[in-house]
Amino acid sequence: MVYNPIKVDLKALERQVGAAERKSGWAETQWFPTSVEDVGQGITKTAIDRGAAVVLAAGGDGTVRAVAEALRGTKVPIALVPSGTGNLLARNLNLTLTNQVESIGAAFTGTDRMIDLGVATIVRENDDTEEHAFLVMAGLGLDAKMIALTNPKLKKAVGWLAYLDAGMRALPDLKPVRLRYSIDGESERVTSVHTIIVGNCGALPGGILLIPDAKPDDGMLDIAALRPSGPFGWLKVWNKVTWENGVLRKSALGRSIIDLTADVKDVLYATGKDLKMTVDTPQEFQLDGDEFGEAKSVHAWVDPGALAVKVPA
Repeated sequence: MVYNPIKVDLKALERQVGAAERKSGWAETQWFPTSVEDVGQGITKTAIDRGAAVVLAAGGDGTVRAVAEALRGTKVPIALVPSGTGNLLARNLNLTLTNQVESIGAAFTGTDRMIDLGVATIVRENDDTEEHAFLVMAGLGLDAKMIALTNPKLKKAVGWLAYLDAGMRALPDLKPVRLRYSIDGESERVTSVHTIIVGNCGALPGGILLIPDAKPDDGMLDIAALRPSGPFGWLKVWNKVTWENGVLRKSALGRSIIDLTADVKDVLYATGKDLKMTVDTPQEFQLDGDEFGEAKSVHAWVDPGALAVKVPA
C-alpha cells in the first residue's frame, strides 16, 4: 500500500485492508507513506523489489500517477483506492469513487485490465529534460496555468470547483500561444492555441467530457486544441465540452443533433501515437492535474498496454 498520509484515514484503511487480506488468504500488506521527497515512485520500486504482487495506491491523482510511473512495464498491477479530489483514472475506468471496501476488495479478488500510459519528455528553458508518465491528460497552456493558480485551501474546501476559480483568474492575462507541432513524424505545422491537451482518457469531474473519443486502451493519444475566437469564443468552448460532449453524445438523438449542427472551430481534435510540440516562450505544463513547471517543448507518446489495473472481477 502506497498512501498519502494527508489524504487518507489511515486507521480505517488499515482495518479494511487487514480484513480483505485475511478473507482472501493473502500475506500481510506492507505500508509505504509518500512524502515531499518521494511522492510515490521510489517507494513503489522498493515494494516491487520486495516482491509485491499488487500495489494499492491511496491518495490523490498525483499519488496514482507516481505509482503508475514506477509500475510501467513491470506487469505488477495497480489497485486504486480513490482518496483525492479528482480521482481521474478511477472515474475514466468507471470504478467506484466512494466505496473504499469495494476498491480494496478488487486488489485481492479482481482481474487485471491492461491500459496504455502516456509518456512525456519535458524540455526546460535551460535544456534540462525530464521524462514522466501520465494516465489521463497532459496539458500545455491555460489548463496548466489554471492548475498552477489553484488555491490549495479552496481546493480542499470545494474540491474540483477550485479549478474554475483559478481559470477565471487566469483568463484576463491569457494570450494565444504560437505552437509548432508534428504528429506521428509528419511535417511540422504551426498554429496558435490557448491550450493543447494530450489525452489518454477524456472525462473530467463535473460531467465534463473534454475528449469524447479518448479510450485508455486503444494504443492512441487524443489531442484537443482550444482556440476560442471572438467575444463568445470561451462560451462556445464551454458549451462544446459540457453540453455537446457531456450531454448530447450520451443518446442517439443527441448525436444526431450534433451531426446536424456546424462543428465548433474553437475546439479542434486529432489523434496520434506521437506528438512533438514547441512554443516560442516557455509555458506552464501539467500532468494529471499536477503542475510541472514551464516547458519550451514537449514530446508525448503512448506506451500501449504498459499498466495493469485491478478491476472488480
